[in-house]
Amino acid sequence: MTPEEILQGLYDETLIGNAPRVLELTNEALGMSMEPQSLLFDALIPSLEEVGARFERGDFFVPEMLIAGRAMAGAMEVLRPLLADTGVETVGKFLMGTVKGDVHDIGKNLVNIMLEGAGFEVIDLGVQVAPEKFIAAIEEHQPDIVGMSAFLTTTMPMFKANINALEKAGLRNEVIVMVGGAPVTQEYADAVGADGYAADASATVRKAKDLLEQRRSLVSA
Repeated sequence: MTPEEILQGLYDETLIGNAPRVLELTNEALGMSMEPQSLLFDALIPSLEEVGARFERGDFFVPEMLIAGRAMAGAMEVLRPLLADTGVETVGKFLMGTVKGDVHDIGKNLVNIMLEGAGFEVIDLGVQVAPEKFIAAIEEHQPDIVGMSAFLTTTMPMFKANINALEKAGLRNEVIVMVGGAPVTQEYADAVGADGYAADASATVRKAKDLLEQRRSLVSA
């Protein structure tokens, strides 16, 4: 296969979520000394962006997004150390966790894959993340954005508890706080004092980039 055919194949197979084939093509490309950045920026990311666009149009649903995301995640396992070696600049650092009392992680994991695909370094704290764990991780990793996920209406109040804890620790102004999850709305995000909210994975990536750009332009102003 030519490099062009490999890139097209990676795009097409990621789009339909054919994980074994995506991995196969990734390894084949590396065997031909193709650049890891090229695989990421010329095939994998555009494919995932198309997945997001189809989801927004209603042509794709959550299962299609998940299998495409998983296909890309397989390729990222191989590419991540190589990209680090080549010094590919990350867009920003994103700390993510499902709040205390909540064990749902499918949506969070999908968001993580999309963020990673868009060039973010993602630190995933998993589920049942207590306020003190968010604080310790912020101090350790110094992320640009903290994402909090809740799937249950009963765990949504943890957003406010976490934000209060950040304020108490003197960290609230150090990070951008984004919230999300099935029952969460923009109104609720505003009420708890979050900086951003997104309804789905592809919207999260766009919102995260917008918030980061705003923050950086304010800092440089």
